[in-house]
Amino acid sequence: MNRTLSFIFSRKYFYSKRSANAIHYISTISILGISIGTAALILVLSVFNGFEGLITKMLNQFNPDIKITPREGKFFERDSVMIKKLENTEGVLAVSKVLEEKALFESEKVQDFGTLKGVDKHFRQVASLDSAILEGEYMLTKDKTDYGIIGFGLANKLGTMPSQLSEPISVYSPNEDEAGIISQPFTRRFLYPGALFSIQQDVDYEYVITSLEFVEELLNKPNSLSAIELKIDNKKNVKTLQKNIQAVVGEKFDVKNRYQQEEAFLKLMNIEKWVSFAILSLTLLLVAFNMTCALWMLVLEKKSDLATLKSLGMKDKQVFSIFLNLGMLLSVVGFLVGLAVAVILYILQKTVGIVGVPEGFAVNVYPVQMEITDIAAILIIVSMIGFLASYFPAKMASRSSTLFKYGD
Repeated sequence: MNRTLSFIFSRKYFYSKRSANAIHYISTISILGISIGTAALILVLSVFNGFEGLITKMLNQFNPDIKITPREGKFFERDSVMIKKLENTEGVLAVSKVLEEKALFESEKVQDFGTLKGVDKHFRQVASLDSAILEGEYMLTKDKTDYGIIGFGLANKLGTMPSQLSEPISVYSPNEDEAGIISQPFTRRFLYPGALFSIQQDVDYEYVITSLEFVEELLNKPNSLSAIELKIDNKKNVKTLQKNIQAVVGEKFDVKNRYQQEEAFLKLMNIEKWVSFAILSLTLLLVAFNMTCALWMLVLEKKSDLATLKSLGMKDKQVFSIFLNLGMLLSVVGFLVGLAVAVILYILQKTVGIVGVPEGFAVNVYPVQMEITDIAAILIIVSMIGFLASYFPAKMASRSSTLFKYGD
C-alpha cells in the first residue's frame, strides 16, 4: 500500500505542470539526453555485433569446425591409425590433412611472401571455400598439372588473374636438406592459378591453397602434416566432441573449435565493444546531472506539499520513495524513447541501408545485429544512473520536515 501511494505521487509529479518553466525544460532535457544516450549505446553495440558476426561468418568459410595442431613445433608425423580413429569418431563428418608453410611467390618479376597451404581431397567438405571463389573453379590438380586457389589480395599484387594469365607462378621454399657452396638454397616449383577467392583481408593477402602432394614435394616432407581439420555434426555438443577428439589425439596436440581458432581477434572485438559501452555510459552519467538538478528544484517547489504530507503522517521512507520513483520514471521513459529510436534506425539500416561503408569492403552498408543481452545491460546501466541521480534529491525530500516549515 505504501509503495502504491508513493508511486501515485511520483506519477502525479511526473505529469503535473511546474510553476517554474526551468524545471520543465531541465526535465525534458534529462529525458532527451537519456534517450539519445540509450539509442547511441544500442546502435554502437549493434554495429560491433554486426561486424563480429560478418567477419566470423567470412572466416568460417576458411576455418574448420575443429582444428588439431601440435603443441610443440610446426609439423608432426602423419599417423594413419590416429586419422582412422578420428574418421570413426561419432560426430566427425570429414577429416582433412593439411601441410602449410611460408613461401615466396614470383610472377613476371613480381615477388611476394605468403602461406602455401596443401590440402587433400576432403578439404572441400571441411571448409566452405566454394562460396568464396570469385573467378575460376575449385581445382588443385588436373591432367598432372598443379593448380592453386589464390587469395584475391595476393593475386592482385602478383598480377595473377586466372582469366588473364597463361604462365605459371614460381613457388620458392628454403632447401633445408641441401648444403654446400654449389647447392641450391631454394626449392622451386611451378603452380598455375586456377581460381581466386576472397574471404577476409588477412586471409586474402596471405594464402595460396593447392594439393597436399605439391607442398609435400616442395618442402620435401612426404610424411609430415601441420594440422588436421575436421568437419563435425553441428547437432552434437561441441565441448563433448572436443574432449572425445582430445582423447584420440593425446596431450601432444591442441584441439580448437571455431571460437578458439580466432580467440585473440574475438577477445579484441569484445574489448573494443565494452570500452565503447563504458565511454557512452559515462556520457549518460554526465547527462544525469540534469535530472539531479530538475529533481532538486522540484523538491524545493513542492516543499509545502511535503510539509502537508508529513503532517498527515507520511513517513520519511515514503517521501524518499516518491522522488526516487520519479527519478527512475524519468530514466525509464528516456530509455523507452531511446529504444524506440534505435529500433527504427536499426530496421532502416537493415532494410534500406542508411549508412554505407567505403568501397572495397565486403559489404556496402554497416552490418548491424541487435542482441537482447545488450539491451538488458543498457537498461541496468540506465536504471543505476537514474537511481544515483535521484538518490540525493530524494534524501533531501525525506528530511523536509527539518529543512522546511509549513507555509514557507
